[in-house]
Amino acid sequence: MRPTFETLFPAGKPVFGMLHLGGDTPRERLDRAITETRDMIAGGVDAVLVENYFGKPDDVVRVLEAFAADPPGVVVGLNLLRDFRLGFELLGVFDVAFLQIDSVCGHLPPDEDADYAAELEELRAAADALVFGGVRFKYQPIKSGRSDDEDIGLGMERVDALVVTGEATGQGTDNAKIQRFRDVVGPQYPLIVGAGMTAATAADQMRIADGAVVGSYFKDTHKDTGIVDVAHVRELMAEVRKVRLERA
Repeated sequence: MRPTFETLFPAGKPVFGMLHLGGDTPRERLDRAITETRDMIAGGVDAVLVENYFGKPDDVVRVLEAFAADPPGVVVGLNLLRDFRLGFELLGVFDVAFLQIDSVCGHLPPDEDADYAAELEELRAAADALVFGGVRFKYQPIKSGRSDDEDIGLGMERVDALVVTGEATGQGTDNAKIQRFRDVVGPQYPLIVGAGMTAATAADQMRIADGAVVGSYFKDTHKDTGIVDVAHVRELMAEVRKVRLERA
């Protein structure tokens, strides 16, 4: 049975640590992913999100195979950039709890969007995992001809949680944009900040949103090209825990 966002993350306000799969060789990308997973878990993240940001789909598969052989002990998510169909295929092979798709509404002209929505509905219905999706996501075009609110509303129908970002990886997501999404989706629908969160912005943003994907801030350089520094993970997670205690 498919979980809900609440049953998957009962503590609330989860943080998903991004695995960018950096490294010069397949072996290095795998080893770094395993090390960064260990360090992010030590820092307190609730899940890891495996993405072929620097790596290739084969690197994603190798990481998921490693997790299958030695489960990391946290929720695992997946984002296959530029190939959501392969993402759904891998959901049927590995123990992955959620699939992120960078844009689920707004990025296609109306004649293409209808076919895309129908295919997404069919794939999602057959999956046991949750699906998270972006609207007005970083690097994605806007071709729908609809308003922001219309695309956000349609996006809600297509996925289990919406992901909101700023304009680029590592760039902060404006609080006003997060609030605008919240105003549309309402208080009960899961809303995730997908980029740019820092220890300085975490508390304010997590008071609006229901979760966050964090990548660059966790790195030693605070850039996507860096390597995870557990001290940075702990620093941000300490701010998130303050917000969780406010809700208790």
